[in-house]
Amino acid sequence: MTLLKMRTLAAGVGCALAAPWAAAAEDDPAIADCLAGLDGSLTVQGVQPADVPGFSEVEVAGGDFLYVSNDCRFLFAGNLYEVRDGDLYGITEARRTAKRRSLIDAIPAGDMLAFTSNGEPEASVVIFTDTDCGYCRQLHRRMVDYNAFGIEVRYLAYPRAGVGSPTYDRMVSAWCADDPLDALTRLKNDEEIAPKTCDHPVAEQFQIGQQVGISGTPTIILADGRVVPGYVTPEQLADLLGL
Repeated sequence: MTLLKMRTLAAGVGCALAAPWAAAAEDDPAIADCLAGLDGSLTVQGVQPADVPGFSEVEVAGGDFLYVSNDCRFLFAGNLYEVRDGDLYGITEARRTAKRRSLIDAIPAGDMLAFTSNGEPEASVVIFTDTDCGYCRQLHRRMVDYNAFGIEVRYLAYPRAGVGSPTYDRMVSAWCADDPLDALTRLKNDEEIAPKTCDHPVAEQFQIGQQVGISGTPTIILADGRVVPGYVTPEQLADLLGL
């Protein structure tokens, strides 16, 4: 069993002992080496002191986090919470949200395919999409309604079958088309478009999706980094955005 299959959903809370502990340095190679010895499939992307005394927080590929004691004796995988003023605060989800925001904020706006109504949008969302996904097509068919609520939809490519798949090739053709918005719409209507290639961002966007842990399409990313998985109606999305 790999370490990432050990995920749990339980939130454990308790009182920490006031005892001395050694904080692991950022990108501590000892922690990374220890994990590599336990599970060679893990790709460690960063190590920093955790909010739990005596533990390090380890970011791994796929948007996951592990928590490892600094002597590498104990490990848990799952969501870490802290009790703040009688409420639970999701530390791990806050880390994921911050990572999503930083990755998406770094994407040039011109690399996204944006559908918007006339005038200044009241809100903007990023959606990882696949042209052959039924729910992605259902969402796209209601684009006029999303836009009517003042919601700008900015698409990122996430061909679920991976780089080099037929879906990937079709999405490359859309991004490279003379009119990318029309080409993408035609693909989502199950129409054919002319094969085309260029210097495109499709592979890079797919990799970014993997880094933020996209597991299906459509996946909606709000401006604050929160995730809305799956299809939601224009009315539901407008309500989430406070419109």
